[in-house]
Amino acid sequence: MNRIKKGDQVIVIAGADKGKKGTVSRVAGDKLFVENINMVKRHTKPNPQAGQPGGIVEREAAIHSSNVMVLNPATGKGDRVGFKVLGDGRKVRVFRSSGEALDA
Repeated sequence: MNRIKKGDQVIVIAGADKGKKGTVSRVAGDKLFVENINMVKRHTKPNPQAGQPGGIVEREAAIHSSNVMVLNPATGKGDRVGFKVLGDGRKVRVFRSSGEALDA
């Protein structure tokens, strides 16, 4: 079970976008794609068969999971994530500071 999942609100703790908040749109191993974070300009060739015009396209690049923290809505700050096994045998993610469940 991953500590950060698609749809989580995260805050960037290192890099050029430090302090920015966003939602995880895709997870690829230990790399994350966060909406409007780590934007890069990509020079693309036109592809007439795909109907794709050429030019400079701005898109999100991957950011390493160690450079983000899950946003705790109660405090408004980044928080570490741990795991807890419930009585019925389910394994859930919990905030380390408060112990409350992330995905209840």
